[in-house]
Amino acid sequence: MKIATFNVQNLRLRPAGPGGALDGARDGDLAPDTAAGAEGEDLADRRLTAAVLHGIDADVVALQEVYDRATLDFFHDRFLLPTGMAPYPHRICLPGNDNMGRNLALLSRIAPRRIESHTRLVPSDLDLTPPPGVPADRPIFCRDCLEVELPALWLYLCHFKAPYPDRDRATAARNLEATAVRTLIERRFADPAAARWLVLGDLNEPDPRAPEAALGIAPLLGGFSVDLLERRPKGQRWSYRDPLGGNYSRPDALLASPALAAAFPGAMPRVVREGLGEEVAAYPGPRLHGVGRHRPHASDHAALAIAFDGLGTAG
Repeated sequence: MKIATFNVQNLRLRPAGPGGALDGARDGDLAPDTAAGAEGEDLADRRLTAAVLHGIDADVVALQEVYDRATLDFFHDRFLLPTGMAPYPHRICLPGNDNMGRNLALLSRIAPRRIESHTRLVPSDLDLTPPPGVPADRPIFCRDCLEVELPALWLYLCHFKAPYPDRDRATAARNLEATAVRTLIERRFADPAAARWLVLGDLNEPDPRAPEAALGIAPLLGGFSVDLLERRPKGQRWSYRDPLGGNYSRPDALLASPALAAAFPGAMPRVVREGLGEEVAAYPGPRLHGVGRHRPHASDHAALAIAFDGLGTAG
């Protein structure tokens, strides 16, 4: 079973043109992405997004920043299938808590046995205490945590709070989200260390060099999980470059249960950077045809992929 996670940067279907059109991989905080003519690169962006996923050809793909099921279907039918890749008959995108509408999504060739959204969870549901100044009735997850049971593996798809505008408050929010995911896993399995599960997605941890205890996602670390990106050499684990500060970080994650990690000691994550813009200078390797200095690009994130050979079969 091959699994991937990819923050596709604002994948949204607009009702423009025959059948609609997809927004490009751009945010509203950079001048080049809002200037006149920026829309002209949207189509090229999304062809590159599809090319990244075609190159990975995963059985199961966790996506972040997809607006709705109509967007997911349009991208699947109009962009992924024309690359020649096998279809994903199981496609999920449920409404989350993001006030911009950027949701979690799943593409799968393996039929899920169970899918559960946790958008409405509040701290008291899990016997947790909200951070100071946060209302007790505010949902824990700023987007969602999608809990997906596959025939041989449980997935916890996440997109945690970004580290702004207030860094300390954002860290506290991520800590609550991470604690909630850990609690969901502990409630699901009598012995979490012996079960097979994977937390994946954009956990938005900005500084991997910080002490573990200071990280917002600390509740998921410290032996509770195995960070599979640690299998890669130092300097080869990053998946994102901050376009404003230029810092490199690894917000995208593959956190495996100890049992899953032990069962596949040779499973090495890939960090797929071929779709990043040329301004991401720390990546000296080849890029997909059509990638530009800033845009066109597939996303501002690299995709992660890992194969657990023999764990499950597509079908």
